Amino acid sequence: MAPPLLSVPNVSEGRDAGLIAALERAFSEGVSLLDRHSDADHNRTVFTLAGEAVALREALARGAAAAIESIDMGEHEGAHPAIGALDVCPFVWLDAGDRVAAEAAAAEAAGEIGALGVPVFFYGALATGPDHVERAYFRNGGLTELWLRMEGGELSPDRGPGLPHRTAGATLVTARPPLAAFNVELDGADLDTARSVAAGLRESGGGLSGVRAIGLPLASGRTQVSTNVHDPVAVPLGEVVERARALAASLGARPVEAELIGLVPEAALAGYPDDVPIRGLDPARQTIEGRLSALP
Repeated sequence: MAPPLLSVPNVSEGRDAGLIAALERAFSEGVSLLDRHSDADHNRTVFTLAGEAVALREALARGAAAAIESIDMGEHEGAHPAIGALDVCPFVWLDAGDRVAAEAAAAEAAGEIGALGVPVFFYGALATGPDHVERAYFRNGGLTELWLRMEGGELSPDRGPGLPHRTAGATLVTARPPLAAFNVELDGADLDTARSVAAGLRESGGGLSGVRAIGLPLASGRTQVSTNVHDPVAVPLGEVVERARALAASLGARPVEAELIGLVPEAALAGYPDDVPIRGLDPARQTIEGRLSALP
């Protein structure tokens, strides 16, 4: 029987192989590690874990402690916006009947992270106010701006201390169904072009429903449109690529390659175009169904 819940902790380290391995050991003890994806440009690693609610909470507490101990946000550099050593920690339900359990587990894990001296903010379905739904609200201006907003009383955490941890910053927590973290690399596009394509993809800019997107530079010289697709079954990744293609073409650019961060539902890959390959795609290893079916 498949575990009822997943958790997808994102840590602000994607370059130090030894440290990433140590964090993997901390996060995966007592649960199943389905996937690990590290990105040097983003300086970020995403773990996908599966297990029972109690085991996941215990694993997240161990992983959070290891990240707090080993990652100094004062020295962090990376393309991806981040405000914490353990930057984001969503619990994921695979069946609607497990939503309440996922939300309860997320709230309890938030309390455990807060007890380690890191303020926790709820976002998404757990947001405690309409402004708190989007992660961008907390990341706007980075960790320095978050300090000022908390010191000035604009922001109060949902769990934990009233100011960011001296080195580990803050953590964002939610419970949600599966989403797709999906990056599209562009050829012939400078950063302004990538940001324009991202703006056209975003739901808030009149783009695709449930899509969040930002334009980022890569060390390769290409630019990237980094997206989160909140319902990749209703909006499969092929649709995201085709919209990005149309937006980029109007600006003299084109999508040439894509990348999955973590796992997606099988249905997210339906109708995906062959001419914008997903780097290293192996559906048996990069879909939730494929990885769960391989568990003992």
